[in-house]
Amino acid sequence: MVSGEYFVAIDIGSSRIKTVIGEWGENKKLRILGVGSAESRGIRKWNILDMEEFKANLDIALGEAEKMIGAQVTHVCLGLSGVHIDIVRKSGIVAVGGIDVTEDDINRALDMSQNWVDLMNRTVLKVIPESFSLDLENGIKNPIGMSGKKLEVRSHIITMGTNVLSNIKKWVLDVGVEIADVYPNVIAIGESTLSRRQKELGVVVLDIGSSATNLAVYEEGALIYAGVIPIGGEHVTSDLALGLRISIDTAEKIKLSYGDLGFGEGMKPDYDEEIDLAGMSNVDTIVISRKFMNEIMRARYEEIFHHVNMELKKVGRDGMLPEWVILTGWASKMHGLVDLARDYLRLPANIGVPENVEWVVGTSIADPIYSASIGILLLVQKYGNIKQSLKVQFSFDGIMGSLKHLFKKIMP
Repeated sequence: MVSGEYFVAIDIGSSRIKTVIGEWGENKKLRILGVGSAESRGIRKWNILDMEEFKANLDIALGEAEKMIGAQVTHVCLGLSGVHIDIVRKSGIVAVGGIDVTEDDINRALDMSQNWVDLMNRTVLKVIPESFSLDLENGIKNPIGMSGKKLEVRSHIITMGTNVLSNIKKWVLDVGVEIADVYPNVIAIGESTLSRRQKELGVVVLDIGSSATNLAVYEEGALIYAGVIPIGGEHVTSDLALGLRISIDTAEKIKLSYGDLGFGEGMKPDYDEEIDLAGMSNVDTIVISRKFMNEIMRARYEEIFHHVNMELKKVGRDGMLPEWVILTGWASKMHGLVDLARDYLRLPANIGVPENVEWVVGTSIADPIYSASIGILLLVQKYGNIKQSLKVQFSFDGIMGSLKHLFKKIMP
């Protein structure tokens, strides 16, 4: 994560691995210095296919970023997502030890909230407090120093499959860098794409990745709901391959070149366009209907938004978030997605790109695919003194022990 004055984030996805190296200027703005990217061929839907190939791709992504700064890094922070991530909402109640609430009381409440979580073959990544209650007073953001007898915390507990996490740790160590900490992308995306006002008034951010869609809802400055939907961009590609009877590689090419989720809206009934695949593939030489292709794609994206609506209904926020739905991630760049999201979710929509970062506007990193990586760096900044924290809060082996110290960092 930190090597000298550099801060390093690696977002490991099932489609691509992205590395971002940055530093903070005198005005406390994040400045991006190095970027690297490589295909993630060693993992598919977070199942191990080829460990050596994955390590080679990881080395490429890290090496590209290191060349831009002319130095080698020693520590990195990882961003992880996918179907192996699980988020549950739990509460913990403790008696206040003294007259006023102390850090120890907070720690005990956070520990208590984890007692009801099934951790069989799972590891806790982060515990994020949503709000506290002290006796009869609810909705407290930071109760330290307040007087009371009973303290309750409502928290979001994010876990991941232990075997998957252990393997990733081994791969990264084999590349020659140490893991300083691990962040779920579901909390990193909001850090880089949302403003404080949006989080206060109510907003949902969707990270549509290759194999899954991360969802995070904020209100009154706090994370109130988070979830992972096991559908992403690679499912769209698979649908095209099956529906058009073409190869996966060709399906990916036409998706990126001709995809338009609003293609059929408002067009003449007799209008269509034919696409000759012979110009882009030696295997698939047929002619397909662009309208039919986009109908296949639209159906899968509508399914994603259907599940998003179901998730929002769980917290009574479907169609009820004034600060919009913010779309980010690899599969959010599809033409017509904003209009489809607006119509299906009944919310204003927009594409989210990293903000509060110097020298980003107009550059290649002003892109939704880097939202999680930059969000990780911004979370690191909020965690205070990195050099002191490196051995305690940010030790991968000590994640469980470090959770007790996180409340001051991730409180809304």
